[in-house]
Amino acid sequence: MATPDSAGPRTTDEIVEKILSTYDTITVVGASANAAKAANEVPAHMKHLGWRIIPVNPTADEIVGEKVYRSLADIPEQVGLVDVFRPGPECADVARAAVEAGATALWLQLGIRSEEARKIAEDAGLLYVDDRCLIIEQRRTGIVPA
Repeated sequence: MATPDSAGPRTTDEIVEKILSTYDTITVVGASANAAKAANEVPAHMKHLGWRIIPVNPTADEIVGEKVYRSLADIPEQVGLVDVFRPGPECADVARAAVEAGATALWLQLGIRSEEARKIAEDAGLLYVDDRCLIIEQRRTGIVPA
């Protein structure tokens, strides 16, 4: 289980590298069963590279070959990294749920920003990234799970 360092990374690039090199499981809120959507392509790609994926979606039963949970609260294990594919206005609620679930990192995908989610996450000590794509950042850094 990863936890942020008190003297941890400072820049977004450092935080991205810390997250990619620390977590081997990605909990994906807003994962999609539709293979044409980024919310399916990204978790499928990360799974292919070796990350474990825990999809969260209130309507699907299976996504990228994994059992789907209806909410973060329904996941029967400790949550670490939460990757979000939801509109910005919904992200504060996701951030609150992530904190409640014991997450230690929150990542909002490319095109998604929420200052309220940032404040909630950072006030709770979570590593935080927004408006970045996991695939793009994984390719840029070359990091894969150990």
